Amino acid sequence: MCKLSPTAKPHLRAAILTLSDKGSRGEREDRSGPALAAWLSQRSVEIAQTALLADEMEEIAALLAKWSDEGQYDLILTTGGTGVSPRDRTPEATRRVLHLELPGFAEAMRARSMQITPLAMLSRAVAGIRGCTLIVNLPGSPKAAIECLEAVWPALRHAVDKIRGDNADCAEIALNSVS
Repeated sequence: MCKLSPTAKPHLRAAILTLSDKGSRGEREDRSGPALAAWLSQRSVEIAQTALLADEMEEIAALLAKWSDEGQYDLILTTGGTGVSPRDRTPEATRRVLHLELPGFAEAMRARSMQITPLAMLSRAVAGIRGCTLIVNLPGSPKAAIECLEAVWPALRHAVDKIRGDNADCAEIALNSVS
């Protein structure tokens, strides 16, 4: 069972995993991980862990499972590896470890991105739950990663609360967020 504070909503603890062959070899600076960390910090999200890995499906899946199973993070964001290049395998690695997929997150991100570029239809990003952790794949571009996170942000906190076992009525919360 996931932990839920009975009185107050606890802060969010997040981990950010950047996937980049060039970045892992020191040939490219990771800009998307720091951009996501800065954006989340402005929203009072604690960045508890960051890492950069090569686009190796087994390593990605293993780290996502480890981080989720440790139960220390409410949210894991991945950045990179969501396109159609031969080495882009983040969605497959993520699906391998998910207990429950949340297709609405990926649909919302692609819909928002399609308003900016038709190339958004190439995104294969997924999102879902493992244990008590929400995992969301984001693009490798800092700008696109933030745009996609903004697209799901209105539902993200509620998703984390539900994963933790919150029994509040979703319709009531949705009505309150509109006003």
